[in-house]
Amino acid sequence: MPNEPPGRPPGEYRSAKRGACCPVSAPLVHLQHASVRFGPRTALAGVDFSLAPGERVALVGANGSGKSTLLRVVHGLLPTSDGQRVVAREPRIAMVFQQPFMLRLSVRANVELALWLRRVPRAERRERALHALAQVGLAGDADRPARVLSGGQQQRLALARAWAIRPELLLLDEPTANLDPHARREVESLVDAFAAQGITLLFASHNLGQVKRLARRVIYLEQGRVQADLPTEEFFGGGPLPEAATLFLKGELPWN
Repeated sequence: MPNEPPGRPPGEYRSAKRGACCPVSAPLVHLQHASVRFGPRTALAGVDFSLAPGERVALVGANGSGKSTLLRVVHGLLPTSDGQRVVAREPRIAMVFQQPFMLRLSVRANVELALWLRRVPRAERRERALHALAQVGLAGDADRPARVLSGGQQQRLALARAWAIRPELLLLDEPTANLDPHARREVESLVDAFAAQGITLLFASHNLGQVKRLARRVIYLEQGRVQADLPTEEFFGGGPLPEAATLFLKGELPWN
């Protein structure tokens, strides 16, 4: 294993470039030594993490490494057992899960409900919903039942529902894990377009090609701990990494 720079926690690798892994602008969300326990099991252990506006950050690691837990803590859906989640003001956050839930309503009504929950005036909801559906290529399906859509279409609808509320931060948990290659490319293209609009992106993925295409910063988690926090080109470029991260990139790390 390569030598670690002095003064850093054992096993943790960060970029030497100023601001490359630790943004210098005011963060949207900051975690201070955040830990989460479920009974005897520790899902996150002492995580320090800041997410600045406009970043594109990928969470990678084996199953059970803490990626989904970290997403939920960043959102505020899950409280910390120790440490804290700090925000200067609560940002508008939308989250898309691996298997998004579709209500027994029309495609348009699924989006309008999200807007209603955000207290968008009734007079605006229909127009904003249709505009969001147009963004993901589903305007022609607005009146169809959402549950009859294909898996790829449902994922695009989930993204439309998220985008419609005009989030500052978009959280994605394995957004293309169950999709065929064509649907995966469509969803990736949409995510890339939304990030290009200035939406901050934090996503978990096992697809390393997807991480290379969408992320500008990669965080590697192992047993609930951040072991590496590097710009994407450094993470994949053969720079110093913990041994487990190197094995993970080679596909040699057993899934937990």
